[in-house]
Amino acid sequence: MLQTSARLLALLSLLQMRREWSGPELAERLEVGPRTIRRDVEKLRSLGYPIEAAPGVAGGYRLSAGADLPPLLLDDAEAVAVAVGLRTAASGQVAGIEETSVRALAKLEQVLPSRLRRRVRALGDATSVFGIDGPQIDSDVLATIASACRDGVRLHFGYVARDESSSDRDTEPSAVVYSGYRWYLVAYDLVREDWRTFRIDRIRGRVRVGSRGRRRSVPGGDPAAFVKQRIRGPEGEPGSVRLGLPAQDARRRIPARHATIQEDGDAACIVTTTGQWRRDFLIWMATLDAPMEVLGPPELIELGRSLAERLAAATATTATTAAPGS
Repeated sequence: MLQTSARLLALLSLLQMRREWSGPELAERLEVGPRTIRRDVEKLRSLGYPIEAAPGVAGGYRLSAGADLPPLLLDDAEAVAVAVGLRTAASGQVAGIEETSVRALAKLEQVLPSRLRRRVRALGDATSVFGIDGPQIDSDVLATIASACRDGVRLHFGYVARDESSSDRDTEPSAVVYSGYRWYLVAYDLVREDWRTFRIDRIRGRVRVGSRGRRRSVPGGDPAAFVKQRIRGPEGEPGSVRLGLPAQDARRRIPARHATIQEDGDAACIVTTTGQWRRDFLIWMATLDAPMEVLGPPELIELGRSLAERLAAATATTATTAAPGS
């Protein structure tokens, strides 16, 4: 069990982590009884922390925002993580946040202990970030959506689909996912009565916050995996090729997360994608500079035949053009 001072800091950290906690949840996390939680809450209130409490056996606690709120508490790892995030945000795809991130980072470094300040500055001096051209999103819209996901309230917004059609959406938001290139909202569409993935850069107009909604779990429980699957579409057939390359050599050049490799004699192997085949797979296999036979499915065989014909035609055209000058 934590000592009283350490427990108060741990309790405050939990209250800052999530909008609302029940008394039993806090007691379980801190390994104390509900009565101790109530006493600790009163001690934090006496120190100036505005903590609201709901009545009842399973009453909840929340840390209210306000001008008189004492400073945010961060442990060493959290402080470094925030600093890294701010440096990354300064070159990111959230419009208008670059200068704000730099200012926030300067303020953070001023209050960091010297040991952490040196770590953060060393990381910044040794790290360079390049921007990726992609759709930018409004920082206020992103903050509103994230808050709605946290608070379990409904969102209403206009949306432009891939085919440029516009519609109004009434949703119960669940999570925000960043793919490294685009930002997505995962939400339950109340009109269509199904889960949907929305590109945040395609949201138009004002995002309106509605009444409290139902808290829902993303199908499968993993928002990032859900978005990834929706982007790629329904899982299709894997693709297979036979390479004139020993299996042990192929395994050194082909990561196991992308394909399985089976021996086919001493000097050949069968390479099969771990998921749905894509055009890139065939091109990648061709760059391994080994004899190759496309095994299937039929669509992959047809693609291989088409690419071979195009390359042959391009080579023939180049040879014909070069002949008169040779």
